[in-house]
Amino acid sequence: MTTPWGEPALTRFPEDPRAGLRAWDASDEYLLRHLAAERVPLDGTVVVVGDRWGALVTALAEHRPVQISDSFLAQEATRANVARAGAEPGAVRLLTTQDPPPERIDVLLVRVPKSLALLEDQLLRLAPAVHAGTVVVGTGMVKEIHTSTLQLFERILGPTRTSLAEKKARLIFCAPDPALERPANPWPYVYTLPDGIGPAAGGTVVNHAGVFCADRLDIGTRFFLGHLPQGRGRRVVDLGCGNGVVGTSVALADPDAEVLFVDESFQAVASAEATYQANGAPGHAEFRVGDGLAGVPSGSVDVVLSNPPFHSHQATTDATAWRMFTGARRTLRPGGELWVVGNRHLGYHVKLRKLFGNSRLVASDPKFVVLKAVKR
Repeated sequence: MTTPWGEPALTRFPEDPRAGLRAWDASDEYLLRHLAAERVPLDGTVVVVGDRWGALVTALAEHRPVQISDSFLAQEATRANVARAGAEPGAVRLLTTQDPPPERIDVLLVRVPKSLALLEDQLLRLAPAVHAGTVVVGTGMVKEIHTSTLQLFERILGPTRTSLAEKKARLIFCAPDPALERPANPWPYVYTLPDGIGPAAGGTVVNHAGVFCADRLDIGTRFFLGHLPQGRGRRVVDLGCGNGVVGTSVALADPDAEVLFVDESFQAVASAEATYQANGAPGHAEFRVGDGLAGVPSGSVDVVLSNPPFHSHQATTDATAWRMFTGARRTLRPGGELWVVGNRHLGYHVKLRKLFGNSRLVASDPKFVVLKAVKR
């Protein structure tokens, strides 16, 4: 990536040259050009929110920025990219969306996330640290910045305007108004589960901002809940757990189950733990933010349950699902089972047969299928 601070070599995490996906886009380049052209002072506390693969903080590493990210994968990419660029250890401070933000922010750079809710939550959390002299610049591709995006900046921080588009990217300029009366933060959002979905029916869901289907049970998970495997005393993984409804349902059905909740989103794992606790689930649970099943011992799991994502930001890809499936095969004991729910058109049965040598259709409706693969 060419920047006014050099040309760092950037990769996503995990690295996959076959995917052909860059670790930056035109909106990252546009923001960095703007900072240099306008000679924005970077000697104070620089905070970068939502830096997808560390492109922004890698370029600005000499100014010792703080990165706030909801993504474990983004943080791992950032560590690798900063090190590759030759920055001194500790040049970039890595925080999660669940960590307390800095007490004072002099430059706030925001990579607009896909989730408007996550943007709202983060701006409300950061607003007390912003002062009248804070330089606030957002960036994103034109298709990612909407009227509602600008309204959030305006409502939470102060008067907001946008730049002209360059290479289908746009900047957001906001002038903080410390006297602005800000709304209360509505996150996390709590709702009650419907009837007819098994052990979790009538239970409570706690959703932190940015977690999929924040205000209701998504239809794929609802279908999955009606077809979960039955068993006693097994070690079960809710892989890509989101708000943890699936794993919590397992724990409610079987007090002897050991349930591991895993997601790469810090917001998701916090939601899963809160949902589990809100429902008074018995048994034993572990909550882990990480890269899928990395770090889980081979042959240590009886059942893996998953509703894999098929998007990586704006890119449609099956790379995440494939890594989830290969991780499941490694960690399952002989005879262990991977249960997957997904849209019919994704063709997961082909991947499962290729990897496990088998795939059985458990249930289907016009939109979704539940599939089971057994490790032989």
